[in-house]
Amino acid sequence: MKEIFAVSAALLALIGHIPYIVGIFRGQVRPHLYTWLIGSIVSLIVIGGQFVKGAGVGILPTLVTGVFTVSICALSLKYGYRAITRSDRIFLFAALACGIPWLMTDDPTLSIIMAVSIDVIAYAPTIRKTWREPSTESPVLYSANLVRHLLALLAMEQYNVATTLHSVAMIGTNLIMVGTLALRKNRDRATK
Repeated sequence: MKEIFAVSAALLALIGHIPYIVGIFRGQVRPHLYTWLIGSIVSLIVIGGQFVKGAGVGILPTLVTGVFTVSICALSLKYGYRAITRSDRIFLFAALACGIPWLMTDDPTLSIIMAVSIDVIAYAPTIRKTWREPSTESPVLYSANLVRHLLALLAMEQYNVATTLHSVAMIGTNLIMVGTLALRKNRDRATK
């Protein structure tokens, strides 16, 4: 049964990310470069931590998402939103530092807690950008992510902070993104 959850979550990653990437090429979506760069660093830490801490087949959705995250980060270099603030740079350096506790302790848990915390806070630029320019984001990606992370939690073979924290946090951030897009859509309709 866990395999079904893992494959379903991985398929949702495909369903959510492919239209997002198509939207980037069409100029409909402008990803925030630093959000996706920080997300790429976090993905690498989470993938490694989940592997070490026994996620088993539950790692599949994280791997698939990691490939897309790194790809979107690369596309952001050319097509992305480039309003970079000092806080964006601070979060980037903090994300890079997240690997240090793992190297010092041989346990990824503290690194994952730090990385996920930074990832959640680093969503702020995307949320800010989405509120100002809601047409630059795709609600399909964030809606698919909500379901994907729920399925990913069900697919984990070991439940501990290192294997579950990222999905729990991403359920919250994606819920905020879906809510932001819905609020802006309703607000824009009301003002027309």
